[in-house]
Formats: sequence, C-alpha cells, structure tokens
Amino acid sequence: MENAIKAGIFGVCIGDALGVPVEFNKRETLKVFPVENMREFGSWNQPKGTWSDDSSLTLCLAEELIKGYDLEKIGQSFVKWQKYGHWTAHGRLFDIGGTTRQAIARLIKGESAKFSGNIFEEDNGNGSLMRILPLAFYLKNEEDIEKLYKTVKEVSSITHGHFRSVFSCFIYVIFAIELMKGKDKKEAYSHVQKTALEFAEIQGFNPKEVQLFGRILTNDISRYNEEEISSSGYVLASLEASLWCFLNSESYSEAVLKAVNLGEDTDTTGAITGGIAGIYSGFENIPEEWIEDLVRKDDIENLCIKLENKLKN
Repeated sequence: MENAIKAGIFGVCIGDALGVPVEFNKRETLKVFPVENMREFGSWNQPKGTWSDDSSLTLCLAEELIKGYDLEKIGQSFVKWQKYGHWTAHGRLFDIGGTTRQAIARLIKGESAKFSGNIFEEDNGNGSLMRILPLAFYLKNEEDIEKLYKTVKEVSSITHGHFRSVFSCFIYVIFAIELMKGKDKKEAYSHVQKTALEFAEIQGFNPKEVQLFGRILTNDISRYNEEEISSSGYVLASLEASLWCFLNSESYSEAVLKAVNLGEDTDTTGAITGGIAGIYSGFENIPEEWIEDLVRKDDIENLCIKLENKLKN
C-alpha cells in the first residue's frame, strides 16, 4: 500500500479531531445534529482541527519507532507528553484517561515501562488501543506471530496490561497489517478471525476472556444492528464499534463520520476507525478540507515521512 503510514496516521488524527468537539454527546443528539465536517469549540472548547490524547500518544509512539524499538523510551515519551505537552495540538494537555494517568505517574516515579501499566479487569478502557497503530507499520514484515504479540503486549502494557486490552490491540494490529498487504476488507477480516482464534488456542489463553471477543472473532461484527454497537470508552466496545463502522462503509469519510456520530467516546472511536479506514482508502481519499483543517499537519506529515524512510524495505 502506497503511503500507508501517512494514510493511517492522518486517518487517526482526523478521526480524532472530528470527534473532539462532540465527545460525550448522546447518539440521539447526533442523529438530529450529525457531525458532517470539522467543527470548532464544543465539548473541549478547542479550535477546529484540534486532536486529543489519542493522536498525541500515537505520534509519540511513531516518533520513538523512528529511532528504533525501545520500550523505556516509548514510556518516557508519554511522560514528556503529560508533563510538557510534547506532541499536543497546542502545547498543552486537555484530555487524559484515568488508567493512562496512573501508569504515567508510575513512570515519573521511576517504574520501568515493563511494569507501569494497570493489569486489573476494571482497567480496560481504550487508552492503549487508540495509540497502537504505528506498531502495525513497524511489525508489518514480522513472520513470527509470537514475537508480534509480545511486542504489542509490551506497548499496550505501558498503560493497559490486562489481557482484554492487549488482545484488542493485537487484533487491530494484525487487521491493519492485512489491509497494508492490499487485501479486501472482508478477506482481511476473515484472516484476522482465523489467526486470532488459532493463536489464542495455541497459547492457551483463558477461554472465558477469548469468548468475550465472540462478536468479532466467531460472528461477523458488521452484521449487528447499530443499536447493538456501544461507543463507550471500554476497549472491547471501541474495537467492535471501529470494525463495525469500517466494515459497513464505502469510504474513509463515511467510516469516520459513522464512528463519530455513534456518540459518547467520539474522538477515540473516530481515531481507531480512522487508522484502518485511512490505510484502506489511501491518503488521496481523505477529504482535502479535513487535512487542511488539521492542526500541526506539517509536523505530522514530516513525522510520517521520517517513519516511512526508517521502515522502507
């Protein structure tokens, strides 16, 4: 896929920026006043094209991967983001999830990034899934699925170490990699279902946990009705919603607008959907006016070029 990195990362940031002004809005409200373009102010009182923590942490991870894979340095870049506004849209933080905040507090105290993440069942917000996409670019040629899983697990676990968060990230990363190979979305989805279920069985993962992914892995998530799709901040809900929006759309813009107009955690559902929809549609099919509206678009583009050059092979 030509320009997959640029398409995916801009896909995340634009989906995020579309969702920021309407975060916490109810689905019913957005049915009456749907998001159709970039808005300004709204929930966080931010200028048009402003992205949130989803994009910031995605960009932090992308930037570190340019230098090579170093878990501790990735953790420290998250600290720089929280403390100094590194890779924020306007030089300051306006949104951070509770689990992410707790994990970064541990990193600040000197804990290793290997052990900084929360590991309990209640710590399964979407805070690692929303930022994991750059790993798909880094791991796209990794033949050893155990190694791929281990890397995804490490990076998720900087903040979110519970199996449910890790496995959600794993499914998303392998899906993004299949799309980069130029596969049709249905074909990529079938491959992910088969790969994830086989891997879970071989690894002997807790069957009760794996069953929670049944709507995605055993059934076909795209066939559910909209009212059966939740757009909360729970990691499994976010993964289901993003796959549902993507599989039921014909274009990048349709996918991210569907995601944002589900309501609730609009920026994150928009960002997660936007990553895979961007890769699949290609950068040239992301609406130009949205790219123009995006804050720090030149900085983001430069980062994408550097990552592209680093990972060329």
